[in-house]
Amino acid sequence: MQLQNKTAIITGGAGGIGQGIVRRFLAEGAKVAVVDIDQAQGDKLLAELDGQGDVIFIAKDISKEESTKEIVAETVERFGGLDVLVNNAHASKQAPIMETTQEMWDLSFNTGTMATFHLMRAAYPELKKTRGSIINFASGAGMKGLPNQVTYAAAKEAIRAISRTAANEWAKDGIRVNVVSPIALTPGIAQWSQAFPEAFQEVVDGIPLGRLGDPETDIAPIVVFLASEQSQYMTGQTLMADGGSIKIY
Repeated sequence: MQLQNKTAIITGGAGGIGQGIVRRFLAEGAKVAVVDIDQAQGDKLLAELDGQGDVIFIAKDISKEESTKEIVAETVERFGGLDVLVNNAHASKQAPIMETTQEMWDLSFNTGTMATFHLMRAAYPELKKTRGSIINFASGAGMKGLPNQVTYAAAKEAIRAISRTAANEWAKDGIRVNVVSPIALTPGIAQWSQAFPEAFQEVVDGIPLGRLGDPETDIAPIVVFLASEQSQYMTGQTLMADGGSIKIY
């Protein structure tokens, strides 16, 4: 198992891509702290995972800096250390630029960019001890500049910039920082596909491999790779888990 004896924090872990990552990390032997604001969904996930590994649920609002410190402290208290931080959670609302409000900016940056930044800083002392790994999340929305997603696109590109800077600053401490940019068929996307089948088909048609990825079998293995020693000579990179939709040269 690639993550045997490693401890990981996974934000947004109660659903969607985050849940797929949680399941795969446990299967690879990791001890996992699942972080999510949805207590009910977290309780449901823990019940489903009963007996499948060493896992705890931490219900916190990651938009608050103090919460990020508490997340790290609770994880270390339970598991004795920290090896991997996966910043997956991010909330946003879509709107054309001329209809975008300050509240929309605050939501996207506070739950995405600033939450990622604060968790990285809170986790740094522990990750320095273990020469650990950080995996952050980007999006094709930022790389392509997708319409109606200005706050999400900007926040995701800011996360990539923070990740590159941290990769350079923290390399001397043995901490690796990489980014995954996924396209996945999450429950939310599945609902959207039913409501807007033509738009969904346009998305699928733009994917050379012809389908959206599965959170657990397509996206999570890439995160496992970045968390494991198999990627020990890789930092500051963006890996596209998007079926070939975007090529980075």
